[in-house]
Amino acid sequence: MDAIKHGLLSLLVFLLWIKGLVDGSDVIQTSILWKHKGEDATMDCRHTKGASYFQMYWYRQLPGERMRQIVYSQSTKPEYEPGFTMEKFSATKPDADSGTFTVKNLVPEDEGLYFCAVTMCSGSYPPYFGEGTRLTVLEPDHDVTPPTVQVFKPSEKECKVKTLVCVASGFYPDHVSVSWEVDGLTETDSVATDNTALKEGKHYSLSSRLTVQSKTWFKPSKKFTCRVSFFNGTDTIPVEDSIIGETDSGGMPNDTKMKIMQNAKLTYSVLIAKSFIYGVFIMFLVWKLKGLSGKQSSRERSCGLNN
Repeated sequence: MDAIKHGLLSLLVFLLWIKGLVDGSDVIQTSILWKHKGEDATMDCRHTKGASYFQMYWYRQLPGERMRQIVYSQSTKPEYEPGFTMEKFSATKPDADSGTFTVKNLVPEDEGLYFCAVTMCSGSYPPYFGEGTRLTVLEPDHDVTPPTVQVFKPSEKECKVKTLVCVASGFYPDHVSVSWEVDGLTETDSVATDNTALKEGKHYSLSSRLTVQSKTWFKPSKKFTCRVSFFNGTDTIPVEDSIIGETDSGGMPNDTKMKIMQNAKLTYSVLIAKSFIYGVFIMFLVWKLKGLSGKQSSRERSCGLNN
């Protein structure tokens, strides 16, 4: 019965969390945790909901998987969900307002998000979740390395809209976030960043794209900056690169230049056609003149014979 009760409560908690009926502002937990393979990772959780919220739950969400409840704890002995054991996980609850959760003997497969939730004894009260702890299991032969950032200018083939590309590469682990600025002002609406970093050997890479109107790009006074924030285990380090807008050839937007080029091609084609027709007309006149000249010579010879 207890397993069924906790299973139903786990489902209820997940559904409430998905629907946004929970609030992590009252539940504070370790946000980022770095540990090496073989070590133990301990996460702290505390809340401000009061002593009546003495029940604490711990959940895990691994990459590509759904959230799963691991353990439930209060002042008594913790109760584990099927598939989770105290040999791998442990939970403590020293008082009503705080608790800890430990993942033992870390392996790379333990890397993911871990959530703390608190609730009252009665199931009629909604649970409250923390924002999650991101656990990273560092590989022994991988050094913590900040990214190299480079911004690439738009393709010349783009017309009305220009796309600037920012590439962050060579970093480990993948604790980065990307933001864009235009003349020092943050841009968010026209930004698309990869959901996950791509691992290449021992390092990661990530790309982000900023879309602007061509009239914005073709201004040498405009400065476009890509800023990548990298967490090195202790501090968040900003690494950035910038690029300046260009002056389009002729000092006009690229789409206007394309229209002029198309009109020029059309005008050139018309001139070629007219030249061809004029050439045919000249050849026809030459042919006619030769015909008339031949007739005139024939008449002159005929008159000479008659005389």
